[in-house]
Amino acid sequence: MIKSMTGYGRYEHIDENRKIVIDLRSVNHRYCDITVKVPRAYGYLEDKIREYVSSNISRGKVEVFLYVENYTSNDKVVTIDHILAENYYNVLTELKETYTLRNDISLSDLARFSDIFVTRQQDEDKDAVWEMILKCLKPAVDDFVAMREREGERLKQNLLERAEAIKVLVGQIRERSPEIVKEYEARLRARIDELLGAFSADEGRILTEVGVMADKVCIDEELVRLTSHFEELEKILALSEPVGRKLDFLVQEINRETNTIGSKANDFGLAKCVVEIKSEIEKLREQIQNIE
Repeated sequence: MIKSMTGYGRYEHIDENRKIVIDLRSVNHRYCDITVKVPRAYGYLEDKIREYVSSNISRGKVEVFLYVENYTSNDKVVTIDHILAENYYNVLTELKETYTLRNDISLSDLARFSDIFVTRQQDEDKDAVWEMILKCLKPAVDDFVAMREREGERLKQNLLERAEAIKVLVGQIRERSPEIVKEYEARLRARIDELLGAFSADEGRILTEVGVMADKVCIDEELVRLTSHFEELEKILALSEPVGRKLDFLVQEINRETNTIGSKANDFGLAKCVVEIKSEIEKLREQIQNIE
């Protein structure tokens, strides 16, 4: 199935202990570029998250956001910085002895120095945390991929419509092409008759000139290759694998054949069709830049 490189996915889990939110968003990119942003305490999960996301996409610039809010304090422990506490005690003792203060140093005195209390994250079972995050990551990625597929289907239909429009123009060129040589021969004979009057022209020389002209404006090979390219386009769009790069190359080839036809076109009607085809090709190219 065709997938767009633009997408968004989200999953939110809330229970009595915590809230977990995972957001994914992506835009076009030549390669697969995944950025993972997690709370500092969960930094060890970055590579695991990136690996899981990359297993589900092949191209695009993807940003993954993990938000965790704990409702309980079970994951935190408070410890004492004993070295700092001892320094405070020694300074207070020095003040007391130096200035002959009466009050003794109490627990409440030391407790006023909040920086002696250190709050840190309690060590968790990393494998268990990953399993918990993965249960949220999977539906978020599924939602993300589903949106890319929906966008991809719309892109596919648009590409097929534009391809049909181009094929109609190619058909007009195919019909018009033989008339160019006939009209050239008619103009050539009329000009010769005008110049020679009653004298007869060399029929062989006329046919030679017409043959040279026919060879210059012949676009049969280009038309055959264009038809083949559009058949290939439909086959590629039916594939389930990522096809963005294949389509990009194919459109380059379509554009190349169209340019060749344009360079050979010695006719206003044919040149007009070429201009319209190139306009549609540019629209094809823009849409293909969005495909994975």
